[in-house]
Amino acid sequence: MSGRLEGMRVLVVGGGAGIGKGAAFAYLDEGAVVTVVERSEDHAEALRRETKGRPLEVVVGDATAPAVLYQGLSQAINTTGGLDHLTCCVGVFDHYASLRELSVDELVTAAEETWRVNVLATLVAVRIAWPALHEAGGSVTLTLSESAFHPVGGGVLYGSSKWALRGAVQHLAADLAPSVRVNGVAPGGTSGTGFSGLAALGESESSVGAVSGRDERIAAGTMLGVTPSPADHAGAYVYLADPRASRVVTGIVINSDGGRALR
Repeated sequence: MSGRLEGMRVLVVGGGAGIGKGAAFAYLDEGAVVTVVERSEDHAEALRRETKGRPLEVVVGDATAPAVLYQGLSQAINTTGGLDHLTCCVGVFDHYASLRELSVDELVTAAEETWRVNVLATLVAVRIAWPALHEAGGSVTLTLSESAFHPVGGGVLYGSSKWALRGAVQHLAADLAPSVRVNGVAPGGTSGTGFSGLAALGESESSVGAVSGRDERIAAGTMLGVTPSPADHAGAYVYLADPRASRVVTGIVINSDGGRALR
């Protein structure tokens, strides 16, 4: 790698697996010092093993709890003295739940859970990191989805939460300017990823990579005929974090979806 993020201080919320982990590894490869907030102790331990001897710290806890986010920020600042970049990848999936199939009570509790995890936790993370990012003249990257542009890749709850994050990119970019840049990455379907299901609907974490034929369906739905891996999205995250490459870029979303948005 080129070391384009050499010495940068980065916090990744939801960086223990999948696309978040891919971004965290890419930041490390480019010379950044990385702190990860991860809910799963198993994922956290695997991350520690895989990065042993490299400048990465892991804070284990639920990112919907402000205390955990404060702990992640404190760990980052205690390790490096500040914060230059925040990446948010935390999320929960609705497993394509249809509004027609949910009772009103299920809809209320599932929607509250979806938006609390996918939207509110991200906004709280940005608010908590804001003073350090402001001091450093830093940046934020939010993780959206192809569902933020089209009714694919999830159900109405997941999709509406990602549309909310799409709006948050532009509103935060305006709100936090001129000292902090805010952008997003919208990955399409990605091989080998897993999702936490909605507890409100009795769902648990699942590995969508184990679904038969999924990779082939993803490839068939893209203009490039590809099934992305987490590493394929990592370059977009690095670009948006790099203050030299993207110094004048704010309020935009990179569609890392193999051309799905144009099909």
